[in-house]
Amino acid sequence: MNISMRRMPRQRQAARRTPNGVNARQQFDRYLDRAREAQLSGDEVGMENWYQHAEHYLRVMRGEGHEHRGDL
Repeated sequence: MNISMRRMPRQRQAARRTPNGVNARQQFDRYLDRAREAQLSGDEVGMENWYQHAEHYLRVMRGEGHEHRGDL
């Protein structure tokens, strides 16, 4: 394997941040809030859309190992 392709051990990886400086957990919470607001307003399509966005960040967090630390 090419050295540049090797991944650092999990404990040394920094939490991924989006370009605007918000981490995956913050994005996940933000999209969950939007999904709940859409649900309360009766917008089923919007609700599903926001839940799908939140699910993406849930997968990102699981990929970073957050579930082992009890963050989820």
